[in-house]
Amino acid sequence: MKQKTLSLLLLIQDDMVLLAMKKRGFGAGRWNGVGGKVEIGESIESAMIRESQEEIGVTPTIYKEAADLHLNVFFKEEPTMMNVTVYTATAWEGEPTESDEMAPTWFKKSNIPYDQMWSDDPYWLPDVLDGYYVHAEFKLNERDEIIWHKVTRRGATHHPSV
Repeated sequence: MKQKTLSLLLLIQDDMVLLAMKKRGFGAGRWNGVGGKVEIGESIESAMIRESQEEIGVTPTIYKEAADLHLNVFFKEEPTMMNVTVYTATAWEGEPTESDEMAPTWFKKSNIPYDQMWSDDPYWLPDVLDGYYVHAEFKLNERDEIIWHKVTRRGATHHPSV
């Protein structure tokens, strides 16, 4: 089985969260955080910062690890384990700006467009937005439908100064 290591970042401001519409490539047409694959020799944290700079033009300055997700999926019709480290940021440099890959939009935490997101997001994202650390495992079929899942919520965490 192939393995992919990915980062994902959510910007949070008061009762709002920044999601971005993926415009091309894997996940096109879905709202998501910003992020992507970790390059050879790069740390997950460095990938998260690089991807946020490339995709929406911001550099997170106060952030925390908020979840680890393990998704057994079909990527390009091949079984793949996607290991995703999710971060949330409460401070950043720059203004979220549209790129050729992502179109960022602020959403109220109470009005997230789950019907236009990945099928696993409703299982873990609400807890992350409530400040909990989440460990989650998912198995999806060829149609991206969840056929098994396990989600563990840990105690609320705080945003350390980085």
